[in-house]
Order: sequence, then C-alpha cells, then structure tokens
Amino acid sequence: MSPKSAKQSAAGLALGAAAAGTQAATFVYVSNADSQEISVLQMDRASGALTAIETLNVGGTVMPMAVSPEKKMLYAALRSQPFRVASFAIDPATGKLKKLGEAALADSMANIDLDRSGKWLFAASYGGNKITVNSIDKDGVVGAVQQLIPTGPNAHAIHVDAANRYVFATSLGGDHLSAWRFDAATGTLSAHDPAIVGSTPKSGPRHFAWDKAQRHAYLLCELDASLAVFDYDAARGTMREVQRTSALPPGFAGKPWAADLHLSPDGGHLYASERTTSTIAVYEVDAASGQLKTLASVPTENTPRGFAIDPSGRYLIASGQESHAIAVYAIDSASGALTPLQRYAVGKNPNWIEIVELP
Repeated sequence: MSPKSAKQSAAGLALGAAAAGTQAATFVYVSNADSQEISVLQMDRASGALTAIETLNVGGTVMPMAVSPEKKMLYAALRSQPFRVASFAIDPATGKLKKLGEAALADSMANIDLDRSGKWLFAASYGGNKITVNSIDKDGVVGAVQQLIPTGPNAHAIHVDAANRYVFATSLGGDHLSAWRFDAATGTLSAHDPAIVGSTPKSGPRHFAWDKAQRHAYLLCELDASLAVFDYDAARGTMREVQRTSALPPGFAGKPWAADLHLSPDGGHLYASERTTSTIAVYEVDAASGQLKTLASVPTENTPRGFAIDPSGRYLIASGQESHAIAVYAIDSASGALTPLQRYAVGKNPNWIEIVELP
C-alpha cells in the first residue's frame, strides 16, 4: 500500500470511529409542572432503559411542549404568570437543552405545536378561549404573537395537517373542532368552510391526531372518554365521523377524565389514556377503514395526563401526575400489547413527554 493510500485508509478509519462515537441516540423530555423543571433522559434503544442526563429548571409551571420538524429545538409553554414559551436548542450529542430565548404567550396555553415549516407556533388556551400564532425566527427562537383568534369555550389542542394547509383546534366546552385555512407564507389563519366539526354533546373534545396517510383523524373526548374516528378529506380539509368508541375499562361507572392519545408509527395501533382509572386503552386500527377494535385496558401510572411513543414504535412512556413518575412499556408490534419494563421517578406533576430520535 502506498503512503498516500495508507493515509487515506487511516483517515477513513478515523471518520468511521468518529461516526461510531456520535451514533444515533434517543432522548426523552418530561415536563414537571409543580417542580418547574424539564427532565432529560437518554433511552437505550435495545432495552428501553432510561438514563438521567439533566434536570433543567425553567422557572414556571411547565406543561405542553413541542419539537421542531428538524429535531433541533424544543419548545416549552409555561402556564404560570407571566405566560411565555421558552425556546431550547437540543444538543445532538448529549440531548441537553440550551435556552436561547423566551417569548410572551397571550394566555395560559394547554397545547402548543408548530407548522410543518417550523416558522410558526400555534397555541390553544383553555381558560382564555382563544388560539394564537407566534412567529419563529431563523435561529428557531419564538417571537411575538402575530395573530389572536377568540374561539369556543376551552380551546385545548391545535394542530396543522401534513400538507400545512388546514389547522384544527378543539373546543372542549363547545363540543366541536374549529377549522382554519393556513397561509404558511404569512402565518395567518382564516376561517375554513365548514368552520366547525361537531362532536357529541357534553363529550368535551380534547386531543386529536391524524394517521400518516391523512385519510383518518382520531378525537379523544375528555368528559365522556369517547374516542371518535373521522374520515379525513385532505384535499378539502374536511372531517366526517364514522365511528365512536370508548377509552374506559369495561364496567367502569364513575366520572370519566380522558387525557391523551397517540398512534403507533406504523399506524397499526392506537393508544388513549384515562385519568380517573389510570389506564391506557389499546386499539387495533383497521388498515382499510381506519376504524378501531378495542383490545385491552392497561393499568399505568396514577393520573396519566400525557404519554408518548418513541419513533421506532418499540416503546411507550406514560407520565403519572400523582405518582411523580414515568413508566416505560415495550410495544408488541404485531399485537399492540404493552409490557411494563421499568418505572422512573422524575419531578413533581409530570404531564407531558416528547421523545426525540437523533441520527
């Protein structure tokens, strides 16, 4: 081998070693409202085990979070005065957070999310009955509120569809979703036609999600723990309800208090949490119709307000507001069954989880 070839080979080995040292990692972020901090943990992809990385004090009642489309930024909304959103850069090597800025929010926000370009932040206020749009600058830092729209009572969740054309927001007190056209160039919402997607009276629409193909939408209602399935017309931005089932365990006769829902990445199973019974309902999703078949009701942490599924679809992590802990479950990809793996103590009142997989 010539000296030049030897040098090239050595350089290749060095690059390979460097790449191995910065191999893909999965990080878990948990907002802890009462201890006013975010727990940062790293997940072992082979076992699902978590290792604590840092605990970051944020100086306020931190609850909903959102991650930028390119996974470089984490945003956290503080629901104590002064209402604001903090912008954090995610260190791709360690998963640690670096605060880059704060911006005022128009109210206490139950939910925040980004548009597909990462240039606009949506927020929904439960107590303020409004939705808003904040700008995001080129460095990923949230700026000022640029639009504020009054809504029906108790706005709770707000998300944009995959095409970045239509935004929907739940009105828990009004028993509907409001529908909006979205101009991604200006970050402006305008009323859609039809402007309202109705739900069952006194059901309390809370959280919703689309399947990846944008053929179906799923809506979890807080007050009766019903779970509605909609056919979604992505071209027109319209929803039509085709099924309604329940997130409650069989035989339950108390007061429902449903919380969160997520689809597995492959779209084969859907999960929904219910706080009164501290359970997670498991459903099989029909590949053709998108409709649901109830499979199980799994006991979990006390008052599971929020949970998340890792991007690989192998693990589900649930937070317990009253247990002050999170629980990791292995997901059987074929059956959707949840197998408990481990519990971890975090801060006080954990309520929201984001899982970020970095290449």
